[in-house]
Amino acid sequence: MGLKVRDGTRQTVAKTDFAARVRSVVRRIPHGRVSTYGDIAAAAGRPRAHRAVGNIMRATSDSSVPCHRVISAGGKLGGYGRDLFAKRALLLAEGVVVARGRVRNFAELRWNNPGLKIDR
Repeated sequence: MGLKVRDGTRQTVAKTDFAARVRSVVRRIPHGRVSTYGDIAAAAGRPRAHRAVGNIMRATSDSSVPCHRVISAGGKLGGYGRDLFAKRALLLAEGVVVARGRVRNFAELRWNNPGLKIDR
């Protein structure tokens, strides 16, 4: 838990609130589509927290969260608990083609729902 100062008083802020919002957004990525860490961070309410999204994805073991659909900017695969072969295989099973570490047709497959923003 972190401390947040508001109006001169300290409040405890659970870091898991952001993590829960991130997981909620990732669950909405449709089958066969991908989204970037930055897109997910923005939809979860913290647009500059793309690295935090990566850490949350790495720590998530819930199979209902399709972490393999979250990739780096520009279509690069990024990490997947250091198992890029598994990430590539999962994406391929959904019809997403990966060549040379990048998602082919990234612009067409990118899921960036600008209307989606999870409230804090």
